[in-house]
Formats: sequence, structure tokens, C-alpha cells
Amino acid sequence: MQFSKQNSCIQFLDVALADLPEVARKILEAQKCAVNVLDAPMGSGKTTLCAELVKAWGSEDAGSSPTFALIEEHSGPQGTLYHVDAYRIEDEDEAYGLGFEEYVDESYPVWIEWAERVQSFLPYTVGRVVITAQENSLRNILFYPEVTTAEIPWNHE
Repeated sequence: MQFSKQNSCIQFLDVALADLPEVARKILEAQKCAVNVLDAPMGSGKTTLCAELVKAWGSEDAGSSPTFALIEEHSGPQGTLYHVDAYRIEDEDEAYGLGFEEYVDESYPVWIEWAERVQSFLPYTVGRVVITAQENSLRNILFYPEVTTAEIPWNHE
């Protein structure tokens, strides 16, 4: 794995599965915003990275995909961390009915997959992880600790 810091981005290139614990630690160290989005196509490793973020947070819970629960709460020595998978959220009314706005009030760290489905609930600035699949099961992971939601080219798959 190659690691570098550039102006507003931390790059992790040629990341293997075994590298994810280190990637997660470095992302949490650099995290500036409570609300963070994971931006990648289906099957790129968003949930796998989130599971490592949960472990690096210090939670003894096994992080998994909250696709059916939508929101998972994980406790650690630093408090509570939320992992949200918004893939199945159909519209803003459903998100509102889930009390989604309370999760993104910036009181607790929140990591959101498929954030474009709840983008109207997001604060003005968020952290953003971009995952790109490479050859040989490797990934490139970029972490922007602080971007405005207007800067994000939302992928409305």
C-alpha cells in the first residue's frame, strides 16, 4: 500500500484487505467532520471499510452491513459511532420518519453509505471517502476530511 497526504486529501493506493485496519486508523486520526460519507459503487468495499472503522473506533461490536437495519450504533471508549446504509431509503419522507436528522446533528460520528439518498439532511461540510476498485482485488481510497456537500459529484445510481 502507498500512503500520501496532499493538500485536502489523504491517498491510500493499492490497498489490500490486510491494509484496511491501518487505513481505518489513519482516516479516524484525520477525521474533522462528525458526518462522513462513503462514495463508491456497489461491491467496492464501503461496508468492509466501515467495519474496520468501527474496530478502530474501539467498538467490540462486529461491524456489518446495516442494509436491513439501516442504522447501526456502535459504542467504544470515545462514545457512540453510527454506521448508516441509506441504500434502501426510498425518499426524504422515509428518512425523516426514521429520525435521520437526529443522527446527522453532528453530535456523534456518522459514516454513511449511499449518502446521495439522504443528501438534503447532510450538514454543509462532511468528510468524504472515495473508493475505486483496481486490478487484483486492490482498491484506491481517498479521504477528504472536510468538503462541502456542494463539492460532491453525487452518484445517483
